[in-house]
Amino acid sequence: MEYNPFSLLGKRILITGASSGIGREVAIVLSKLGATTILFGRDRERLQITKNMLQNATEHLIYSVDLLDSEKVMFVIHDMKERGFNIDGVINCAGISSTIVLRSITEEKLQNHFNINVNSGVLLIKNLLLKKYSLLNEGGSIVFMSSVMGLVGEVGKTTYAMTKGALIAGVKSLAIELALKKIRVNTISPGVVKTPMSSASFYSKNEESLKKIELLHPLGIGNVEDIANACVYLISDASKWVTGSNLIVDGGYSAR
Repeated sequence: MEYNPFSLLGKRILITGASSGIGREVAIVLSKLGATTILFGRDRERLQITKNMLQNATEHLIYSVDLLDSEKVMFVIHDMKERGFNIDGVINCAGISSTIVLRSITEEKLQNHFNINVNSGVLLIKNLLLKKYSLLNEGGSIVFMSSVMGLVGEVGKTTYAMTKGALIAGVKSLAIELALKKIRVNTISPGVVKTPMSSASFYSKNEESLKKIELLHPLGIGNVEDIANACVYLISDASKWVTGSNLIVDGGYSAR
């Protein structure tokens, strides 16, 4: 057999936020490389669309679940255990993005961003690793989707950037703690990528603003497959000596 450290044959990978955007593309690319996926998202119909786009579609599993609903999350984890669905990796793509200037920041908005972008993913990993479930196999890999906004500043991105910076910082400690189980933990920090979320942003609705964003990326605005390919590296054995790191995939945005 030809040597391929990026092969995902035989691996089971859980992907959150799999109903659209980066999460959907991650599922598609991973399935092409042989992975079986477990797809999490709030909208079951959109999850089914994602599943239908995958290689060997019938082999994959979908769960309609809001990660902020702790009772439903535990029900799903229990169901995975009952089905014998131990996993080799988790890619956390679920999240929200926003542009909120300082005068519009409220305690509720801050807490909501942290609940969705940080707390839900960390608690999911905790629960997957509880002794009575132990669903994440030794030698597994965890990827959190951060953002270049966790590293650089931009007007109106304070709330969003705080959550993404928290992921970059927190992953370093998680990586050290979970190394005892031979589980790796890393983040990916994308620049602006063409997704339904970015299309809904204010700059996408104004030609002049969009041009400014494009010029900030020397290689242009990214595509979802650019981030999916980075996920392949971090979830595969090709990165078996990489943990506690933040992989920047931003078309040169942060090089300026």
